Amino acid sequence: DDFDELVVSNNDVVLKKIAEDLRNCLPIEAMFSSEHQAIQKIHQNPLPMIHVDAFLYDDDFVDSLCEEGKMSRSYCTACGSYKTASLEFISHSFSLMELKFLYHHVLPDLTGKVVVDVGSRLGAVLFAGYLYSSASQLYGVEMNADFCHLQEMMITKYQFIDRIKVVHADVCTQASLLQKADVVVMNNVFEYFLDRQEQARAWEFIACNVRRRGSLLVTVPSLKESLSKLQMDIQLSQWVEEMQLNYDVYLEKDVDREALEQIHLYKIL
Repeated sequence: DDFDELVVSNNDVVLKKIAEDLRNCLPIEAMFSSEHQAIQKIHQNPLPMIHVDAFLYDDDFVDSLCEEGKMSRSYCTACGSYKTASLEFISHSFSLMELKFLYHHVLPDLTGKVVVDVGSRLGAVLFAGYLYSSASQLYGVEMNADFCHLQEMMITKYQFIDRIKVVHADVCTQASLLQKADVVVMNNVFEYFLDRQEQARAWEFIACNVRRRGSLLVTVPSLKESLSKLQMDIQLSQWVEEMQLNYDVYLEKDVDREALEQIHLYKIL
């Protein structure tokens, strides 16, 4: 048990070191200027919103940035007054806690299994899968060349090349990869990066190709929430069964249960 604990904590250290390396390569909002659609959508949100990548910046780190004046948790609702409101934070990556929850408590033993992360971005799901699971192969599908380059840098530096592969492509060109996947992970994957018509096309493609009975689909937010916004006619009850998750596995006071509850697991029927 002590040895297992040591291995787990060492893996945590490696992930935190990767996050530090990535922070040094990115602006504080962890977005590239090439992400035109996402930047535009964040600016169009009715309430002020800020992108804070949860893999790179945990709550303590955000607090320290706020203290240094590099970030704020609130905005002024009437310039010059003390009337302030909380900013809405959005992340396109899982935090370290969410990654550990995913691999230790959501997914089963992945020995010999293939994991595909749709919209792999910084590669957090891939790196955590390498460290926290025995998945035989972890594929990241990412449209943005800048993020593919960052992932490749980390894969090379940390010698993950034997089990991780990044595919620079639109997921709608990856039918064979989706069809062979045992686990498909989709975290806030389309809403900020595609217009509604493209989102609908992508979901149709996913529903047509993630079909292998017994394979698993992990989504944030739920499929119901994602698809209802698009008014699509995908019959969820004929495609997937939602698996109940235990969100109370972490008893620490500072656990963000609300974030864990956004993670949903489905088994393909």
